[in-house]
Amino acid sequence: MIKARVTVTLKNGVLDPQGKAIGGALSGLGFNGLRSVRQGKVFDIELEGSDRTAAESELKAMCDKLLANTVIEDYSIALL
Repeated sequence: MIKARVTVTLKNGVLDPQGKAIGGALSGLGFNGLRSVRQGKVFDIELEGSDRTAAESELKAMCDKLLANTVIEDYSIALL
């Protein structure tokens, strides 16, 4: 079994209203000195098999087809 973590974030330059709202809420709670907040999503995925190269290829296909909107989002894959 192969475990992986896929992290999806907005590309630089793409407006992030949710991140801005989170930053405002944190400031309102007294957390000062925040320069910026960007939000994203994380997927923890377990795959059958032991071929790490094939797993990474399959994970990239998952990201390109469903997990990330590659027009406005970047993703990274970490095999654990």
